[in-house]
Amino acid sequence: MDYDYLIKFLALGDSGVGKTSFLYQYTDGSFNSRFISTVGIDFREKRLIYQSKGRKYKIHLQLWDTAGQERFRSLTTAFYRDAMGFLLLFDLTNEQSFLEIRNWIEQLRIHAYCETPDIILCGNKVDMEDKRIVAEWRAREFAEKHGLPYLETSAATGQNVTRAIDILLERVMIRMETAVDRSMLPGRRGRPKDLNDPDLNTQEQNNCTAC
Repeated sequence: MDYDYLIKFLALGDSGVGKTSFLYQYTDGSFNSRFISTVGIDFREKRLIYQSKGRKYKIHLQLWDTAGQERFRSLTTAFYRDAMGFLLLFDLTNEQSFLEIRNWIEQLRIHAYCETPDIILCGNKVDMEDKRIVAEWRAREFAEKHGLPYLETSAATGQNVTRAIDILLERVMIRMETAVDRSMLPGRRGRPKDLNDPDLNTQEQNNCTAC
């Protein structure tokens, strides 16, 4: 095993907002314009180095791609509790996908490991400016109201895709480093764990949960 931390992020949002393309752009640097709706759950993986306080950590990211359709909600919510952070996407060319963000946030408050999980709000398809419906000021106002970082992204060009995940990773790592009650971290299920425990990685690999 050649990584220090296994971390799981979930991409959420209505069907068609570009979650799958977003994750493919991040992991492979490629974009497929042909839309294929995700059925249930899929995931991508990537290795990277995270630096903090003069130390370098090898991170294994699992990026889970969830189906946006209503009929899959009962399946996908089962994955919320073990995720450490969330990428919440809407389509800048689709008003309804923006309006639904409020419902997605409520679902996270109910099903995530705590009521205030780390979330990055992404207005996707910023490259399609000629078809844009949701103004930037509206999205930023909404994000500020809910205390969320907001980025305008493009799965097609890669704009802000890596930045969104980098910001989320930094927030999650800071939460882990400063957590007083380890049992409140995702994947713990009420069982405290010391992040400096030498057996941490072995347990993580066996449980396949984030830490």
